Amino acid sequence: MFPRYLLAPTLLALGLLAGCGTLNRDDWSAERYYEEAREAMESERYQTALEYYQELESEYPYGRYAEQAQLDMAYVYYRTSQPQSAIDTAERFIEMHPRHPQVDYAYYLRGLAAYGQNRSFLNKLFNQSPDERNPQGARDAFRHFAELVREFPESDYAGDAIQRMIHLRNSLGRYEVHVAQYYLDREAWVAAADRARYVVENYDRTPAVAEALAIMGQAYVRLGETDLARDALSVLRANHPEHEGIGELEQALADND
Repeated sequence: MFPRYLLAPTLLALGLLAGCGTLNRDDWSAERYYEEAREAMESERYQTALEYYQELESEYPYGRYAEQAQLDMAYVYYRTSQPQSAIDTAERFIEMHPRHPQVDYAYYLRGLAAYGQNRSFLNKLFNQSPDERNPQGARDAFRHFAELVREFPESDYAGDAIQRMIHLRNSLGRYEVHVAQYYLDREAWVAAADRARYVVENYDRTPAVAEALAIMGQAYVRLGETDLARDALSVLRANHPEHEGIGELEQALADND
């Protein structure tokens, strides 16, 4: 779906272009470039659209058509799975036009592009060891969406950004739990406890917290820190009474006595 500004009445009267078919491309006005690019984009001829937008920026670097071309190019890069180019173009637009009426869309589009990069991180979450995963795209997407919500809380895009932030935060919490479990399985007790505690402290109210408490308790048992293990068990029992880790942790404490 195209962003809403693309669906608005065209900036130009199409009648102005009538009879222009015989013009050389060198004689195209900024309006002509923009209309040709917009038409190519709407018909999903994205490479052609990019060429027109780039030429428009080169021939007419100032004015509303050049500004709109930057925003449209970011969208085309996003639609053609070129997330870093989309992010760079959106950031350039934000820097150059901080008071543009559609700058909130540039913030949103930057987040969407980074969110797209996050898909590879999620796909690898269960199939690779933690040292082979890279959650940076997810963190960047969260940061970009958070900036949009902070700067433009009334934006039409803020609601969707918040929902994506919730999903990203849950995913990052799951990632940290998998790292903690990775350390626990390898008997790296201190690292497991530290990583689990990080989840509890930084990803509260996410599904990952219950598993983090269970891992933290198990790691503390192995370290001989039974008081800390009992504290973790108490919090787990109070907030997640049905969690399967409760019985396992109780047994570990009993075996350690």
